[in-house]
Amino acid sequence: MTFFRTRFLIVSLITVVFCTVFTSSLFAADIYVAPDGNDRNPGSREKPLATLEAARNKARGMRGTVTVFLRKGTYLLSRPLVFGPEDSRSEGQTLTFKSYPGEKVTISGAAAVAVKWLEYKGNVKKATINGNYIFDQLFIGKKKLHMARYPNFDPAASHFGGYSADVLSAAKIKSWKKPEGAFVHAMHKHEWGDYHYRVTGKSSDTTLALEGGYQNNRQMGMHDKYRFIENLLEELDAPGEWYYDAASHTLYAYAPDVPVVLTPQIRHLFEFRGSVGKPVRNIHIEGLELTHTLRTFMETREPLLRSDWAIYRGGAVLLEGTENCAIRKCHFNATGGNGVFFSNYNRGGEVSGCHFEETGASAVCFVGDPAAVRSPAFEYNQSVPYDQMDKTPGPKTNNYPAQCRVYDNLMHGLGRVEKQIAGVEISMSMEITVSHNTIYNIPRAGINVSEGTWGGHVIEFNDVFDTVLETGDHGSFNSWGRDRFWHPVRERMDSLAAAHSELILLDAGKTIVIRNNRFRCDHGWDIDLDDGSSNYHIYNNLCLNGGLKLREGFQRVVENNIMVNNSFHPHVWFARSGDVFRKNIVTKPYAPIRVNEWGKEVDYNLFPDQQALEKARLNGTDAHSVAGDPMFEDATRGDYRVKPGSPALKIGFVNFPMDQFGVVSPELKSQAAHVPLPAIKNVADGKTTSETAWLGGKLRNVNGLGDRSAYGLPDEKGVVVEAVSENSILARAGMKPGDVIRVLNHRDIANVTELMDVFQEINWMGEGEVAFFRNQSIQKLKVSFK
Repeated sequence: MTFFRTRFLIVSLITVVFCTVFTSSLFAADIYVAPDGNDRNPGSREKPLATLEAARNKARGMRGTVTVFLRKGTYLLSRPLVFGPEDSRSEGQTLTFKSYPGEKVTISGAAAVAVKWLEYKGNVKKATINGNYIFDQLFIGKKKLHMARYPNFDPAASHFGGYSADVLSAAKIKSWKKPEGAFVHAMHKHEWGDYHYRVTGKSSDTTLALEGGYQNNRQMGMHDKYRFIENLLEELDAPGEWYYDAASHTLYAYAPDVPVVLTPQIRHLFEFRGSVGKPVRNIHIEGLELTHTLRTFMETREPLLRSDWAIYRGGAVLLEGTENCAIRKCHFNATGGNGVFFSNYNRGGEVSGCHFEETGASAVCFVGDPAAVRSPAFEYNQSVPYDQMDKTPGPKTNNYPAQCRVYDNLMHGLGRVEKQIAGVEISMSMEITVSHNTIYNIPRAGINVSEGTWGGHVIEFNDVFDTVLETGDHGSFNSWGRDRFWHPVRERMDSLAAAHSELILLDAGKTIVIRNNRFRCDHGWDIDLDDGSSNYHIYNNLCLNGGLKLREGFQRVVENNIMVNNSFHPHVWFARSGDVFRKNIVTKPYAPIRVNEWGKEVDYNLFPDQQALEKARLNGTDAHSVAGDPMFEDATRGDYRVKPGSPALKIGFVNFPMDQFGVVSPELKSQAAHVPLPAIKNVADGKTTSETAWLGGKLRNVNGLGDRSAYGLPDEKGVVVEAVSENSILARAGMKPGDVIRVLNHRDIANVTELMDVFQEINWMGEGEVAFFRNQSIQKLKVSFK
């Protein structure tokens, strides 16, 4: 009996294994696509299909896991490939579009346009275009050309690749015969993002008629200096420029004589179009180069909740109404707008192993449905009266992104067109994980959280630097928290929060965690929690230049962080904020602004010297804090762990790894730039720096009576400008060798160390006033910091 039962069980087990293997092989299938294929083919390796649409349609009739292999070459899409609920796969099964192993596949949204060039003027050629094409960008091979512009493109310029204050001057406008179709691009007056306008004609001989300017949610008008104009035939005067006359179908170019040009025709390459009730499930895009999409700056018009942002809900890949869909190992190369956009309902979405470079806007965005927000307000100065406010915690619906992750991505050269952008933008979303990304060379924040709705995000192990390059008042990590309790009039907000403290976490209900990141911002704060950002836990972060700012929020715990060459910036705190700042290493004194009550706990921190510690204790804080050299292991190599015997260990500081920031995949690591490490002085030796480089100039301390006599100074204080590089920031401001800086933004400057200390405090402002001696008299200039 035992023998037969055992034999039966063995046979049954073999049958189950056989059926499982058979079923798996039966329901796993491959489809092949090639540029030289044919959609009448079966889609086999030997007889591939020609289009992605044919492969998608064929997969709809197949059950189980399906992989669509794209053979090497470029696929020009005239419309996006759309996945709907009918393309979904069951749990445990996937539909994957990917490149064939070892082959490069490019998905392009451009049209290849044949051109026959004729001579026009000088080096400029022209060609008549047959057919109706959009000419928004122009590529010759892999090189992107510039629309004919004023001023001409200059890669060394701080803003827009070149700017000029006289873009809209009467003289310039008179020189343009047909300006309609041109675009004016300008920074926001306070450098909080940007504006874009289409020229519809001339209002007069000296005035342009413009439409646009809705791209920023805090309207203050154009910056008076940072602006340029493009798409004008009269400005076609430099190599690499082009212009298209739509009326005559004529293309003009100062470019090589080639038979074919590429011009983008569509905004999106892939669209996932589902809903909460009928989501698109288990579809992956993998290993593709995605390029040549239209710019979207004139479509960026939807305001987000009381942030500075307006948004365009789209990207090279748009996901709306999805579950467990992923974009992996793709190269987003010179896309005109956003890279990946998660709009409204998305669960389990993933962007991993991707490379984003030279994008027109953001790399990855998560933006939920405003209708899911209770009592939303959209502009900074708007607010919902308390008696009209929905006081239920959390979202109204589940139409928003949640439980998604952005992991191991390289992002750089972002925001080439739009400036109110981020490497990762999060708005009206919940529990988004942003982990092990390297983000740099970007006009605004590397990672931005637009409001407290609805928290739960984890920001960890990222390497973020060279940020806030073209904007101001921002950080490498930036957030706002203008939630239901927040009011633009501070006195009303104080009374509202005090009387109804239950409002504070109605939106920011889940704690946002920022941990184990490395940040460096040279034009703002490394970590900037602005305007009511609440319910954060910030620990184990290395801040290399800009320090950490907490403004107007509640329930923030900041512990075990290192702030190199900077400190803690508390701004206008609430009474009973519940904030905690403990066990951190700061290397400069605190820099509070209008802080009367210092939260729940500010203590057990390490200061650079006893003077900084005693200054803090005057505020009633830091009774158990200590001062001294933190004794970093090897700061010159980026190892800021502290050695045994460091006073930091006495106040409870715990070392954290210094070799786990940023991307992890070998391929992306090999392509990523390295964070510039700051030069730091030994905080314990009390010495001051005697010389430095600043804004393109070489500076040194005033040295003795000889300098006093030579420069006609009243004393031996100040900083001598010894040399100024051509076209540097100092040179453009009008500073010259021999000038002696005495004051920066109304702060007396005795030496180089004081100059750099003041500069670090104010560089987020974007400019400052310098008072200096020249020809034995005091003079003043405005100096831009970018």
